[in-house]
Formats: sequence, structure tokens, C-alpha cells
Amino acid sequence: MALWSLLGPRGIDVLAWESFGKEWVTDVTKQLRLADTRVFESPYGELPDLATVNTDRDVIFTWNGTTSGVRVPNGDWISDKREGLTICDATSAAFAMTLPWRKLDVVTWSWQKVLGGEGAHGMLVLSPRAVERLESYKPTWPLPKVFRMIKNGKLNEGIFEGETINTPSLLAVEDAIDGLRWAKSIGGLPELIRRSEANLRAVVDWQSKSAWCGFLARRQDTRSNTSICLQITDPGVMALDAERQAKVAKDIAGLLEKEGVAFDIGSYRDAPPGLRIWGGATVETDDIQAVLRWFDYAFAAYSSLSIPF
Repeated sequence: MALWSLLGPRGIDVLAWESFGKEWVTDVTKQLRLADTRVFESPYGELPDLATVNTDRDVIFTWNGTTSGVRVPNGDWISDKREGLTICDATSAAFAMTLPWRKLDVVTWSWQKVLGGEGAHGMLVLSPRAVERLESYKPTWPLPKVFRMIKNGKLNEGIFEGETINTPSLLAVEDAIDGLRWAKSIGGLPELIRRSEANLRAVVDWQSKSAWCGFLARRQDTRSNTSICLQITDPGVMALDAERQAKVAKDIAGLLEKEGVAFDIGSYRDAPPGLRIWGGATVETDDIQAVLRWFDYAFAAYSSLSIPF
């Protein structure tokens, strides 16, 4: 919605270091076909050089790479005097990470992630600068009904006050409200962030003693505390070809699922083979520590039985 409604008046810098960021690159370059676009792309586990991004252009980026376990460490690279808009996908960052809201003009996230709500429901926050763009600029391409935020030349504020285009399940809405009540009852945003950081710290402590597993994120300050992505670094496994490395990770995830310990624990389908733990605020650190012991068991069992090192 934001990309289709806001882009066009300025050049665009779009950042991608995992699968969802690459989708935004596709939207801008192949769907909207905006010519003045610079793409800053890095492989899984790394960030682009943020110092080279020009925030006088419109900037599109994910705060937290859900499929790579790499997050933006801070907003220092975003100028307070920027001329462009910053459009941030914070799907798995909101409520678990400190976001510099004054530096972000468009922010989206999902009920599903950190507060554990229903899937398929997205939220959108607009800064006054983004609203000004909406009211002063009309895209040259047609907008589907669900993308239209302007009515009679002004922001349709009803969209942000409970009016619906397509009516969602009110049970899903109540579920989201219940999640917010729970968050408030335990201490609000600071406690949600603390819980997620504690989950990451548990994985860091375990990994520092592991002889077979490492973080996909190359830099410590970019490690996600929600989508914690790991890769198998055992020398014997790394000596295998790519197909067999992927099979090792898949079989370990399968063993954990068979034992009823963890489900959907494998890395995202487009990411390098490995394991992925959800560390959001609804997850107890004791459960993270328990599953890590199972990780060690699963690797030991699998390596002794199945892998010809």
C-alpha cells in the first residue's frame, strides 16, 4: 500500500539482505518500474553499507530480516534533516526492538509476530511527512481500492480510526487487544524488549560453547533477538556439498519435530540451510534453553548415525 501510494516524486534507495527485502526490490523495479532506483543488496548474514544510503531520497528497508536473523543496529544513519521518506518494514521488530520513530516515516508490522496475534493482519503508521506526501502527490498508475488512503484530496482518517475496507474477524481484533493488555500488565514495551533480548542472550551463551553451530548474522550488533537464525558450522558438515548440508539441517529439524520438541524450526526456504528459533516476547527463556539442549542431542544423534564424516 505505502509503496504504491507514495513512491515516484524522488529517487529511491532500496535495501535488501534477505528474502522479504528482495520482494520490495521486485515491487519497485519490476512492478512499479521506477527508473531512479538504487539497490543496495547484501548476502544473507550481512547488512549493506548503511553509510552509503542517501536519505534525501526515499529509502525502503526492513528493520529486522526475519529470514536472515540480521537487524539494523540503530537509526544513526538516518538524517534528522532528510528530504526523502523512510519506509520501514518492521514486521518482526515492532514491540521487541527499540525503533527510532522520529526517523521513520512509514512503518508496518504484523499482529502475528512479537505479540503472538492472528496472522495476515498488518498495521501501518504514517508520519506527518508521509501524510503530506499522500495529500500532495498523485501516482501515475491506478491504485486498487485497498491501497487508496486519500479521499477528496485529504488523508482518509477513517481508515486509521476503525473503519474497514474489508471487515476482518473481530475475534482477531479482540485477540490483538488481549495481547496489548498482556504486554501492559507485564511492564509494557521495556519488558517486551527485555524478554526478547533475554532469549537472544540464552542462544548467545549456548552458541559460545557450541562446537557445531554458529549465527548466520556475521556481526554481533546485527543479530536479531526475534528471528534467531543459526547455521551448522561443524567442519565435517561444512565439507559436504550444498545439497547434503541442506539435508543435515532438514533432518535435524525433522528429528526435533518427530520428538514433539520444536516445529517449523528449519531455516526459511530461500535462506542458507540451518535452524531458526523464534525469540519474541511471548516465548519464555526457559523454553529457549530447553530446546537448545535438544539441539545438541539432535546433532549428536544424527552425526553418530547418519553422516559419514
